Parts: sequence; structure tokens; C-alpha cells
Amino acid sequence: MGLLRNRNLAAVLTAELLSLTGSNMTYVALPWFVLTTTGSTAKMGWVLAAELLPVGLLGIPAGSLIARLGAKRTMNLADAARAPLMAAVPVLHWTGHLSFPLLLTFTFLIGCFMAPYSASSRLILPEVAGEDEQLVAQGSAFVQAITQLTQLGGPIIGGILISLISAPAVLVVDAATYAFSFVVILTFVRVGKRVEQDESSRGLFAGLRYVWRDQLLRPMLCAASFINFAAQALFATIPVLVLRRYDADPKILGFFFAAFGAGALLGSLVAANIVRRVPLLRLAGVAVLAMSLPLWFLAISMPWPIVLAVLAVFGFGAPLVNAPVFAILTTRAPEVLRPKVITAVMTIALIIGPLGFLAVGQALQHVGMRVVLLAIAAGFTAGAVAFSAAVGRAREEKPDAVPAGDVATVLPAEMRPD
Repeated sequence: MGLLRNRNLAAVLTAELLSLTGSNMTYVALPWFVLTTTGSTAKMGWVLAAELLPVGLLGIPAGSLIARLGAKRTMNLADAARAPLMAAVPVLHWTGHLSFPLLLTFTFLIGCFMAPYSASSRLILPEVAGEDEQLVAQGSAFVQAITQLTQLGGPIIGGILISLISAPAVLVVDAATYAFSFVVILTFVRVGKRVEQDESSRGLFAGLRYVWRDQLLRPMLCAASFINFAAQALFATIPVLVLRRYDADPKILGFFFAAFGAGALLGSLVAANIVRRVPLLRLAGVAVLAMSLPLWFLAISMPWPIVLAVLAVFGFGAPLVNAPVFAILTTRAPEVLRPKVITAVMTIALIIGPLGFLAVGQALQHVGMRVVLLAIAAGFTAGAVAFSAAVGRAREEKPDAVPAGDVATVLPAEMRPD
């Protein structure tokens, strides 16, 4: 746990704690705002898709931006842009100037900075922890713990604040958290340098080429894309589930998202303690299969506290998959290629996420809730089986290996002079 004493990691975790709390409040407030002002699940799907669509469109070019600016400057740029963009949505609504096309435009612009920021926060980890993939996995687990803590607290706070001050006001609070993150990263983070390019890293698609040629990453991330489609479809279905089955109570909506966050927070703490002792590929393969099991119960109409338990069990497995996968991805690629590999991976995994939102928004207009939930469970299970098979084959060939190559030895940041 000595990694937590690193001042750079502590600053990143502090910034993400506040910023992601605001984002998770908005994850409740924004769909609720669209549902209550338009009454359309299809429009809700379009808004959610508009925020994720840039990840697919701009995720790969973001790698070049991070390599040029460095992770720290990229995070500052993302926060500086998102704060006024998020604040503009409620201001325009209150002044009567927020049309639906304009709402889509602002959510799209906010989403443009999602991939650069997320990738940069992960790229800092090897500078903090060194090249040991298990130490990087532990650092990733701490980042996941902060993420899941905010998924626990953010939706609860968001649901309560919607009742007290309205959904648009919650978006103003989110804008303020981006500003706070900007100040913390700018003031306290001393890592996240520019990456000097060589011939192997030149070109927009250098990271994608590396991923495609890698015998582990290619099948694993194709399966992860399918898993993400089902997961995003599930999250888009939850507000409609509350609207139709649980008396449109926004507090229950907040509790549902928080249940996933609580389970994932516990899973992050477990991951931080076991990634140093368990083969990373084995852990990810088993955990993703376990995540698929509780989804089948959601098709059953049951009291909302039982749904809380189902979502918590589902959330518990997420960091047990994500922490090992991010560590392997980060340490597997040569340092010069990392920004482009990480953004390519995020793009591959998330590119069909907006399609999940759109598919659910349209499906719920024409078929019943139970059919949609069963389809989500089946899709996630199929992706989990494919993912587990891919990592299983890699373990048989060479368990938990990092390919030999031009991976530089990097001392932890606290051991290097500023």
C-alpha cells in the first residue's frame, strides 16, 4: 500500500474523486432531465449516445494528442474545456434557449474529451509505479476504487439533489468539479511528460496496428467490445426500469447506480490486495464469467432492494477484470507506443457503446422490458465466454507474459528527480 504515499498518484486520485463524483451525478441527472422534459426514451438514448460517440470517432487520434502534449497537459485541457460546456446546458435551459439539437451538440463536445482524459490518467501509472505489471495493476485498482467510490456516492447524491434542487442544477455542480480537477492536476502532478516519437510510433494508426498484430490483445478486445455493448445497454435501461416498475422515483434510480458502485468499490479493494498474488489473465477470465451470471435475474419482476443486490454483485466483478487488463495493456506496449495503444484499446472497447444506448432506446419503444433485459444478459454472457477463451489461450501459450521488446525500464516517479 506504499504506492498510495506517492504525491503524484494522490493528486490524480483526489482530482478524480471530485470530478467523477460530479460525472456520476450527471449520469443520473442527464437522462432524468431528458426523460422528464421530453418523455421520450429514444431521445434519452440519443443524448447518451452523443456523449459516447466521440470516443469511437476521436479515440484513436487522441493518442497522438497525448503523445504530443503529455498526459498532464491533456488532462488539464480536458477539464478546462468540459467545465464551461457542462455549465452551458442548464444555463441555456433556464433561459429558454436549449433545443434538443443543441443539447446533442453540447453532450457530443463534452464526450470529445472523455477518451483523452481517461487514457492520460492510466498512462501516468507506469511513471508512478515502474514497469512491474503487478504494481501497475495495484495502481490501476486504486484508480478503480476511486471510480467505484464515486459510482457509489455520485448517484445517491445526484438522486437526492434532483429532488432538492432539480436536474439542471446538478449539471452546474458537475461543471464545478471539472474546474476543481483542473486546479489540482495543474498544481500538484509532476508526471505525465511528453513521449518522444520514433519510426514505430509514427502515424495515426500505430497503436491500432500494434493491437491488431498482438495475439492476445486482438481477440481479447474484440470480445470486450461486445461486452461493453451489453453493459452500456444495461445502464441505459436502468432509468426506464425505474420509470416503469418503481413509480418513477429518482431516489431509487440513484440507489440502483450506487449499488453497482458499492459492489465495484468492494471489488476494487479486493483487486488491490490480490493482483500481486494471482496471475492477472486468470483473474480477468474468471471474473468476467462471474459478472454475467446475475444479469439473468434482472428479467424477473422483483422488489427493488433485490435489484440492488443483483447490481452490486455485477459491479463487484468489474474491477477484477479492469485492473488486470489495464496493467497488461500498459506494460505490454513499448513506452513510445503507449499513448496510441491505450487510446486504440479504449476506442475498440467503447466504439459500439453508443450503439447499445441507441438499440435500447429504440427497443424499449417496441418490445417489453423483460425481452430487452434477457437480450442484454445473453449478449454479455456471449462476450464473457469469448473473452475468457481468448485469455485462456494466451495463458496456455505463455502465462501472463509481457512480450520482449523495446520496453524501457522506468523508475517509480518518487525515485526520480523532479
